Amino acid sequence: MAKLYFRYGAMGSSKTANALMVKYNYEEKGQIPVLLKPRTDTRDGERVIRSRIGLEDKCSFVDEFLTEMKTAGSSVYRALKEKKVAAVIVDEVQFVSAEEVDLLSDIVDLFDIPVLCYGLRTDFTSHLFEGSKRLMEIADIIEEVPTVCWCGRRAHYNTRIKDGKIVRTGAQIMIGGNESYVSLCRVHFKEGRIAR
Repeated sequence: MAKLYFRYGAMGSSKTANALMVKYNYEEKGQIPVLLKPRTDTRDGERVIRSRIGLEDKCSFVDEFLTEMKTAGSSVYRALKEKKVAAVIVDEVQFVSAEEVDLLSDIVDLFDIPVLCYGLRTDFTSHLFEGSKRLMEIADIIEEVPTVCWCGRRAHYNTRIKDGKIVRTGAQIMIGGNESYVSLCRVHFKEGRIAR
């Protein structure tokens, strides 16, 4: 029986690399996975998912895929119905809506196809993203992809930084990488220390 997975971790925990490796594993076995991302993730180009270590692959957008899935007779609907798709893999899932998470769960429940979602659990203020919150509520399997703070403790906080200082206010969504975010443990997040 297929399951809905939520694999979350702080920035720099290799979530994207894991998603790309899972896709590769399906392909290596002669199966067809679908790789998706939300339109919000513009960091690496429109239809590309790229990890920090250089792995990359082409992808489709979550909203387009789900719209096609709801359209009986569409190529996506037929591929799901006829089991031509072995798995659906979603990167940066924190940026999808709760409604889209529910539609992803329909892929599991109606078509018996696993959906593996990778993303951040919380934003830079330690509050849940909408997509992550819904996944915490309904996912069959929730797994942390761990990473560490500069001190060696497990990092849980996606800390926004600017000019070497922690930023504690602003828009929830701001796309960025190592220049804008650092992963910290709770102690150093509270203290505001981003390095030794």
